[in-house]
Amino acid sequence: MKLISINAYGGKLTDAFVEFLKRHRDIDVFCLQEVYHDAQNKDMIWGTLGSNLNFLEDIKKHCLDYDSYYRPHLEDWWGLAMLVKKELPVFEEGETFVHKFKGHNPQKEPLGYTAKNIQFLKTENNGKPITVLNFHGLWNGNGKEDTEDRLEQSRNIIKFVKMIKGDFILWGDFNLSPDTESLQMINRELNCRELIKEYEIASTRTSLYTKPNKFADYVFVSKGIKIIDFKILPDEVSDHTPLLLEI
Repeated sequence: MKLISINAYGGKLTDAFVEFLKRHRDIDVFCLQEVYHDAQNKDMIWGTLGSNLNFLEDIKKHCLDYDSYYRPHLEDWWGLAMLVKKELPVFEEGETFVHKFKGHNPQKEPLGYTAKNIQFLKTENNGKPITVLNFHGLWNGNGKEDTEDRLEQSRNIIKFVKMIKGDFILWGDFNLSPDTESLQMINRELNCRELIKEYEIASTRTSLYTKPNKFADYVFVSKGIKIIDFKILPDEVSDHTPLLLEI
């Protein structure tokens, strides 16, 4: 099984993103963050200059051999998406909220301070059950360091993943620095592998990101998963690098 996780950058580079998807038709599951869906004329809480407010529908037109699953964490128009090859069995797909709650209105809170969910998909790999979890972590206006709400978010992640039967992949844009307790506690409590550190990845950002902290994306996998390949792809279709995992 081959999987890619990438922050879609609000669809600011949709044409390049479509070409990226076409180049990687061998991928079984795409996990996407920062996905707009039918967001025209919605009550925006932040600027959307350059974003594609119909990003999901636009890329679906070029991915006819995939099923799409959408799990917004802001009303019905901003959140997480998975593209899954039609021949891959899907036993269950859903979400759980790990910060605030579904329908939370962040109008009076800091920029980007929305509720946060995990999108999960239960499938199989070589006849064994596996759960893929797609995540975009809290942005609270306080950089990428530990805060009480981030620590609570991680505790909720741990609680949910511990209920999963079989192997799992938990990945996405965590909005955390690598040395935070919010990140380290996930690895410690779930007794898993964190591949960004293990594979000595130097940055998960492209040249489009000019701030100094070059880490945001992480990959946690249960120890029962045999990894064939893990790497950062060179494609610049976002300010985040695409993460490719083959198991």
